[in-house]
Amino acid sequence: MIAGSSLSANVSEWLSSVAPFAKGGALRAALAGLALLFATASPAQADLRLCNQTASKVGIALGYRDTQGWVTEGWWDLTPKACETLLKGALAARFYYVFAVDYTRGGEWSGRSLMCTKDAEFTIRGVEDCLARGFDRNGFYEVDTGEQKSWTIQLTDPNQPVAAPNP
Repeated sequence: MIAGSSLSANVSEWLSSVAPFAKGGALRAALAGLALLFATASPAQADLRLCNQTASKVGIALGYRDTQGWVTEGWWDLTPKACETLLKGALAARFYYVFAVDYTRGGEWSGRSLMCTKDAEFTIRGVEDCLARGFDRNGFYEVDTGEQKSWTIQLTDPNQPVAAPNP
């Protein structure tokens, strides 16, 4: 990160070097604005996000493998057309697993990977013996992030065309 005083010195130095080519105050001001924009831009966030592209309120549960083994977490409640960050920071795994419930119309988005959940907010370690441990067991669908550091999952209606993945 550039400190404030050195930032203005760097921008002033750069403007002096382009001043012969920048005729008029408006162009010089525009160049100064661009220089400040690029100098103060923050790095892109690396997160796992989910966007609810449906017309329904949905509940999201997430499964993944971390350094200690399998973990499932839930629930994130998303209103229609809303996005939510599920995990902050660079992705540590290639595959993530999603189970979603349509609160408005009923139904769910599920898959073949069985993992533990429960009705209330949860973080559960392990995917074995869900019922014996007092949890529910649901099928999660797999999301392949292709080993990207950031990924956005688009949850769509079953009859809505699926947009290309947005890493």
